[in-house]
Amino acid sequence: MYSPLLAVTAALSPTRLLPPERLPRDSFASSLNSRRRTEVEQKHNCRDTRARARAHQHTQAGKFFYITGAAAPVHARRRRSTGKPLRVRTSRTNVSPGSGVKVEVKDLFKELKVDCNVVELDLIEDGTNYQDMLLEMTGQKSVPNVFINKMHVGGCDKTLQAHEDGSLKQLLSGDEAYEYDLIVIGGGSGGLACSKEAALLGKKVMVLDYVVPTPKGTTWGLGGTCVNVGCIPKKLMHQTAVLGTAMQDARKFGWEFSETVTHNWDTMKTAVNNYIGSLNWGYRVALRDKSVNYVNAYAEFIEPHKIKATNKRGKETFYTAARFILATGERPRYLGIPGDEEYCITSDDLFSLSHCPGKTLVIGASYVALECGGFLAGLGLDVTVMVRSILLRGFDQDMANRAGEHMEEHGVKFLRKYVPVKVEELEAGTPGRLKVTSKSTETDEVIEGEYNTVLIAVGRDSCTDKVGLDKIGVKVNPKNGKIPVNDEEQTNVPHVYAIGDILEGKWELTPVAIQAGKLLARRLYKGATLKCDYVNVPTTVFTPLEYGSCGLSEERATELYGEDHIEVYHSLFWPLEFTVPGRDNNRCYAKLICNKLDNDRVIGFHYLGPNAGEVTQGFGVAMKCGATKEQLDGTIGIHPTCAEVFTTLDVTKKSGGDIAQSGC
Repeated sequence: MYSPLLAVTAALSPTRLLPPERLPRDSFASSLNSRRRTEVEQKHNCRDTRARARAHQHTQAGKFFYITGAAAPVHARRRRSTGKPLRVRTSRTNVSPGSGVKVEVKDLFKELKVDCNVVELDLIEDGTNYQDMLLEMTGQKSVPNVFINKMHVGGCDKTLQAHEDGSLKQLLSGDEAYEYDLIVIGGGSGGLACSKEAALLGKKVMVLDYVVPTPKGTTWGLGGTCVNVGCIPKKLMHQTAVLGTAMQDARKFGWEFSETVTHNWDTMKTAVNNYIGSLNWGYRVALRDKSVNYVNAYAEFIEPHKIKATNKRGKETFYTAARFILATGERPRYLGIPGDEEYCITSDDLFSLSHCPGKTLVIGASYVALECGGFLAGLGLDVTVMVRSILLRGFDQDMANRAGEHMEEHGVKFLRKYVPVKVEELEAGTPGRLKVTSKSTETDEVIEGEYNTVLIAVGRDSCTDKVGLDKIGVKVNPKNGKIPVNDEEQTNVPHVYAIGDILEGKWELTPVAIQAGKLLARRLYKGATLKCDYVNVPTTVFTPLEYGSCGLSEERATELYGEDHIEVYHSLFWPLEFTVPGRDNNRCYAKLICNKLDNDRVIGFHYLGPNAGEVTQGFGVAMKCGATKEQLDGTIGIHPTCAEVFTTLDVTKKSGGDIAQSGC
C-alpha cells in the first residue's frame, strides 16, 4: 500500500514563465538539463511513462506539479499547445500527506487562508510510480511531502517549522525569495563540512569566515582553528619532539653520529606553515568546485533572515538566507591582568612565531597547555607550567596525573597552586625578557620569575557575543557564550542551527564538528534522520607520553553508577621500543572501566603510551559496538604491540594487585 498524495496550490498573482536560461536555481526547466534529471529519466524511463504523462496533464491544465528534492529541486512547467508561454501563479503549494498528518497540514493552510487543490495518488493512474519518483528525487520516505514555490519544504514537521520561522509565510506571500538556502557563519572544519554537504544536495550556500587578528596581529587563512592554529600544527610540532627522542634512542640501536644535533625553529615553522597554506588553498578550491560562495567577511545578524558582512576594508554587504548555521568556534581566553595582551602569546600565535620562544612559561593546565609545553620541552627549551589547581580538568585524573608525572621526569617544571597577577617587559627582542609576578592560591606568598616567552593556555571562549544573536533572540549561556541546542543542533530560533565548539555541553573536537555538520545538512536537505552521537567519542591528548581515552573517566563512572557497580582493570606496561634505549620502564598505563550491572560492558577506555591516537581509534569502534570485558579477553592480541595489553588485563584496582610488567 502506498500513501495518498495531496497537492495544495495557493492562488496568487500570475507571472510569465521565464525562459530556461533565466530560471532560478531551483526551477524545473534548469533541472531538466541537469545531469541528475537525465540519470533519473534513464533509470525510470520504462516504469514511469504513464506517471510522467499524468504530470504533463496537470501542467497542461495550468496547475503546478512540483517534483523537487534536496539534491536537485525541479518544477514542472509546460507550454500550451499554442506555443505561447504558460502564464502561471508564482506561489503554489503541493503536499503529499499520509495518514494522521494530512489534517494537520491542511488545517495549517486553512488557517493561513491558502486555497488548496487536492490530487490523491490513490485515485490516479500510476500513483505508485508517482510515489517512487518523489522518493527518488527528494530522498524523503515519510509523508506528507510539501513543495512550495519551486522549493521542497519537507514533511509535516518541516512545514510547521517553516511556519514558525517565517519562511513559509514568505514563500506563500510571493515576496522575493531569500538569496541563499543556507548561510554558514564560520569557515572551520564543521562549517566547511556542512556547507559542502548542503551544496552537494543542490542548495545555494554561502560561507562567511573572518579571523579577527590576535593582540599580536596574528591571523590565518580558511579552515578554522584545527588546521591553522590547532590540531595540525600541534601534531606536527609534537612529531618534531618525538623525532628528537628517536634520535637519542637511535644510538642505542647502533646508529653512530658524532656531530651535535640541534633544532632550527625557523625551518620547522616554515615547513609547517607551508603545509597549512596548501590546506587553506585546497579548502577554497573545494568550495569553488562545489559552487559554495566563500566570502572573507565578518558576519552579524541584523534581522532574523538577514546578516551584515563586513570585510577587512570595512565595506558592508547584506545577505539573506532561509537558514543559518553558526560554526564560529572559539578563541583563547586571556587572563585580564596587566600585561597579558601586550606581552603574552596564545596558541593562536605560537605556531607561526617568527623566532624560537626560548625559556617559556606556560600558564594553564588544559590539554593545550600540556601539549604545547610538552613539545617545546622536547625541542630542548626550558619550560615551566604554572597550574592553578588540577591537570586536564574534565579528563580522568589518574591518567592526567600520570601524564604530568612523565613530563616532570623529562624536564618540564611545574609550578603548582599559583596564578599570575602581572606581566612586565624587561627587555624587547625576539625573544625579549619578561617578568611574571605570581601569587599562591593557598597563601599570601608572591613570587617573581623571568622568561623569554609567556604562553597563556587557560581555556577558550566561544565566538558568539558579537554576531548579533541578541537581535534575533538566539539563547546563549551568559557565563561561557555557549549555545544550547536540541538533539538536532537547532537553537531556540527554528531557522538557526549551531555546530562545533560553541555548543553547550558537547565535545570541542574537530571530528565531532565535521560529523555534526554533515549529518545536519543531510537532515535539512535530504530527508535523513541520523543524528550526531556525542557518546563514546574517542580523543587523544598529545602530551610527550600520549593519552588516549574514550567513554567515561573513573570519577564520572563512579558518580553515575556507584563505586560498587563498576570494576576497573588496569596495568602498567613497557613498550618494546623503549626497552633497548632503557627508558620509561613501566611508565605506560592501560585502564578499562566496566559496568558490572551491564555484563561488564566497557564504559571507559584509557591509554597512556606511544601512538595513543592510533590505539584509541580502534577501541573507540569496539565501544560503539558495545564491547564487554569478556569480548576483549576473548580477542587475540597482536604481538608485540602496546594495544595487546587490553586483551590481557586481569588485575582490578580493588584487588590492590601488582600491575608492573616485565619481559614480553
